[in-house]
Amino acid sequence: MKKIIMLTLLFIIIPYLIIQFFTPSKELKFDYSESLIVRVKREAADKIDYVYLEDYITGVLAGELPITFSDEAFKAQAVAARSYVLKKMDYNKNSEFDVYDSVKDQVYLDSNYLKSIWKNKYVEKINKIKKVVMDTSGEYLTYDGSIIDAFFFSTSVGYTENSEDVFSNSVPYLRSVKSEWERDTSPVFSSTVNLNIYEFYLKLGLPYKEKVITKVVDTTSTGRIKKIKINDVLFDGVDVRFKLNLKSNYFTIVQKDESIIITTKGYGHGVGLSQYGAEAMSKLGFKYDEILKYYYQGVVLEKL
Repeated sequence: MKKIIMLTLLFIIIPYLIIQFFTPSKELKFDYSESLIVRVKREAADKIDYVYLEDYITGVLAGELPITFSDEAFKAQAVAARSYVLKKMDYNKNSEFDVYDSVKDQVYLDSNYLKSIWKNKYVEKINKIKKVVMDTSGEYLTYDGSIIDAFFFSTSVGYTENSEDVFSNSVPYLRSVKSEWERDTSPVFSSTVNLNIYEFYLKLGLPYKEKVITKVVDTTSTGRIKKIKINDVLFDGVDVRFKLNLKSNYFTIVQKDESIIITTKGYGHGVGLSQYGAEAMSKLGFKYDEILKYYYQGVVLEKL
């Protein structure tokens, strides 16, 4: 009789233990009772989604940062992303939508997409992000009482940019600061693009010439190209970047026979928070508020 009871218990307990050990924990849930709604323009589907603010921030963190980044870097990005969208919501309050779901604003990935790519790791990864969002819930940045334009980008060239060198207007909290950690930490600190000469001219809309002659006319304080002449035609450095699909406008162009070799440094526009810089600072022991106040000068951390 004892053996029957023991066997019965084993048949009950073992499956229970297996379920406990191998079934992922439940997904964290936000409290939506006081949440704002973000109107997100889904470019691919050409529709507008209405997303709770903290769900939106979760989707932005999933789209903007590698999941391997530290919690402090994620927290810094969460506050920057929340500041950015709150500013856009105020600016676009009379428009059809608040933000695009792409690099035009902030990359936003919804839960259905994340489930499709993370599969059985979805709960583990989304909970890591949601925990960070909860830890910074409602936090945003202001300067002189107003929400800031919390620009951010992937990888610095050694220094971030003064806002007027990229966006034309001078903003007191968007000043150039030293950010050299990316040289050793970012996989996209340096990159190379190879084009044949015909493709090079086609992308730039230039007539064919056997020799490519370049002359840098103007640069930012960090060396990013503002103006460049290519075969005596004047280009804006940012235009060249996008026409040639480069990671930044810090580049050099070298011709080798019929090949054009373009080497870039950094990734993104260079203004505000450097994402890989934030990750490097977190590894050095800096907390997210310290990271934010380093890249955004003179700001105040506030809470909704």
